[in-house]
Amino acid sequence: MRQVLDLFSLRGKVAVVSGGYDKFSRQIGLALAQAGATTYVTSRDRSRLGEMERMYAELGCTVVADYLDVGDADSIEKLKERVLRENGGQVDILVNNAGGRLMNAWEDGAQFAESMRVYAHGLYAMTRAFGDAMAARKAGSIINIGSIHGMVGPTESLYEGLDLPLPVPDYFFVKGGMINFTRFAAARYGKHNVRCNCVSPGGLRSERNSEAFAERYGKLTYLGRMANDTDLMGVIVFLASDASLYLTGVNIPVDGGYTAQ
Repeated sequence: MRQVLDLFSLRGKVAVVSGGYDKFSRQIGLALAQAGATTYVTSRDRSRLGEMERMYAELGCTVVADYLDVGDADSIEKLKERVLRENGGQVDILVNNAGGRLMNAWEDGAQFAESMRVYAHGLYAMTRAFGDAMAARKAGSIINIGSIHGMVGPTESLYEGLDLPLPVPDYFFVKGGMINFTRFAAARYGKHNVRCNCVSPGGLRSERNSEAFAERYGKLTYLGRMANDTDLMGVIVFLASDASLYLTGVNIPVDGGYTAQ
């Protein structure tokens, strides 16, 4: 029988992360690389790729940074081809993390449509491309990075008087749909021994948050704070590794208890 800590090792595995630059993305890439996976992180900004590799190197990890636009089918196919070519046809882990908030206001209908094209369709296209490759090898783990905003409605009082943009609907729509898409992908790929799960983080403490906002937000959680720059790492390694081989179709809130109330 394998030792329990060995179940969490990602040595010999190949991981792909869509997005890998901001603070949330960074801890995903770090977690996979530190656990031993050959890790590809991506950005749609080509000028950032060298900087991304240097950033991870300064943090003690080797990653490969490559271009990816999840709204472009050719870009997805080229990334998949590179990963498979460089790893003997192997890919074990996909983290669907690319995303953003394209809308600026409730009235931006055109931007809502573009958000669906890029982020909703991009989630499907990435899952299909890499999920099918995993299915061919009869093993793999797909991890979708959702949000508590896919589970609950907006709390506009958090933003009152702080000169911050109010929540917009495309993000809530995409993240809510992601949770049920996770279940669909889990059902489709389960017979191929490929798992699909979702992680729904709460708010991340960063330089973009004022002290007033962080204090307000913390009061809405059981743990009294926003997420820090390591809080997502453990659940990523768990879902990517053999420690979660009997877990699929699940959404895990990592939110300090925000959605438990």
